[in-house]
Amino acid sequence: MRRLPSLAAVRVFEAAARHLNFTAAAAELGMTQAAVSYQIRLLEERLGAPLFVRERGRVTLTTAARRASAVVSSAFDALGDAFSGIVADDAAVLRISCANSFATAWLAPRVGAFQLAQPALAVRIDATDRMADFARDEVDVGIRAGVQAGAGLHATRLFPVVFTPMASPGFLATHPLVDPRAMLDAPRLTPGDPWWGRWFASLGIEAGDPPAAGLQLDSQVAEGSAAMAGAGVALLNPLLWRRELADGRLVAPFDHTASYGGSFWLVCAEARRNVPKIKAFRDWLVAAAADD
Repeated sequence: MRRLPSLAAVRVFEAAARHLNFTAAAAELGMTQAAVSYQIRLLEERLGAPLFVRERGRVTLTTAARRASAVVSSAFDALGDAFSGIVADDAAVLRISCANSFATAWLAPRVGAFQLAQPALAVRIDATDRMADFARDEVDVGIRAGVQAGAGLHATRLFPVVFTPMASPGFLATHPLVDPRAMLDAPRLTPGDPWWGRWFASLGIEAGDPPAAGLQLDSQVAEGSAAMAGAGVALLNPLLWRRELADGRLVAPFDHTASYGGSFWLVCAEARRNVPKIKAFRDWLVAAAADD
């Protein structure tokens, strides 16, 4: 166990030894001259030896203190370099924890524009449905879906979570869906998804029990890919599949979306909301979401 003097007193000693002036040291440290004198006196009592010779309104270092001051100044320089490195490393990387469907279907095709606008910043995306813990995980921002953002976080609403059936043009050519009721008998992807019941209910259609058979997939990304391959009708968020709808790989046969009241949110620790890299990403993301 190290037996060190008070770090506060050592910090005062280093400044006073460098300036050879208690008033100048006090100004640098944001203290009063009396507080500096008090810390030096405590340090001298702790060491059992004088550090400064006080005469005619000026101070000089004792021989032992002069030797110590060089080592202490070097140690503070090393500490400064160490913590500056941490700050520089943190400022150079933006770590994003993002729901898998949002990361793959929406963010990944667009985030290159942000990277080009911030060439000095490395962007890391962790596509996971696990909620990030900003107190423990190495994460700067998170993008999640929900009715509300997490408590104690700074949250920015991006856009609502809505959903509607989508399928490939080839599938619709062989399975014409003339009205929403036709969806009751159509091959649906992940038919047990409760969102199907919400979509039918929003149209006043009694859906009954979901089919026992059918292809069950664990993510909207997998459902969208299967739908484009002609495997069935997927219930997808048109805001996440805008490009596929625009280029015709997916078709939404009905001009009707439903919602459970949720939205996509950008969240970060409240205390870090104005960190430059986080603010820059938030400004870009809000603008990109508004374009959609």
